[in-house]
Amino acid sequence: MHPAASVILFNTFSGLGFGLLFWLGMGALVPTGTSAFIWFAIAYVLAVGGLIASTFHLGHPERAIKAFSQWKTSWLSREGICAVFALVMMAVYGAGLVFAGTQLALLGIIGGIASLGVVFTTSMIYAQMKTVPRWRHWTTPAMYLLLSIGGGALLSGQVRIAAVLFIASGILQIFAWASGDTRFKSSGTNMETATGLGHIGKVRAFEPPHTGTNYLMREFIHQVGRKHADQLRIITIGLAFVLPVVLLLLPFSHTLAALAVLSHIAGVLTLRWLFFAQAEHVVGLYYGKR
Repeated sequence: MHPAASVILFNTFSGLGFGLLFWLGMGALVPTGTSAFIWFAIAYVLAVGGLIASTFHLGHPERAIKAFSQWKTSWLSREGICAVFALVMMAVYGAGLVFAGTQLALLGIIGGIASLGVVFTTSMIYAQMKTVPRWRHWTTPAMYLLLSIGGGALLSGQVRIAAVLFIASGILQIFAWASGDTRFKSSGTNMETATGLGHIGKVRAFEPPHTGTNYLMREFIHQVGRKHADQLRIITIGLAFVLPVVLLLLPFSHTLAALAVLSHIAGVLTLRWLFFAQAEHVVGLYYGKR
């Protein structure tokens, strides 16, 4: 699996999974027995499947356990710890519903809040990066949380809440794109500041530092044509937010609900691809790509 694809899948499906766990923990759904097992199985497949996909982005996946040791300074480590805590709490809460038909409400609330904590810590991995001005903004964690809560509401059948959250998400995403398009330029970072040679005049690269691509260029330097980006943004808004809202407002049917879920997932996958493709990492200055 390509590293970038693994991160896109992780961000999309783990967000949905933990969003569903949030609503289950909050008591929006209180299934018991086999029904509870099915609901929690869906949530765990999405959440854990997304976490497993993220390990393919590591240079040495077998060392993933070491990510837990840097919780004082690393949002990645905090994400891992929060994920384990949330999954354990929700597993105990779910076991009570499945095997005893008992709702341990306080445990569910703690697990539900911790599930959102996972989404927040994931978003902060990107929002704290000074090297990507487009990400370093309050809209990054806000969008992660809205998408997770909204997607979870959709999966758990909270139709009206999902519709409202999707409308809010669409508006916020448009604002995030509009403000993000100017953030790199307004950050004041350029070839002069990057090299520290601005005091002697205009700085430009004499020749490319490499004859081929490398890890940095594959991971942090993407160039998407403005025309294509605009088209993909329209597709994203349509699939992730507009079409699901329209389908949710129609008389309910399982077919329309399934279409709404599929449309939302397709839209969020596109949104996540754009999130990384338009990152504008400052390392691109070194390679003459900014």
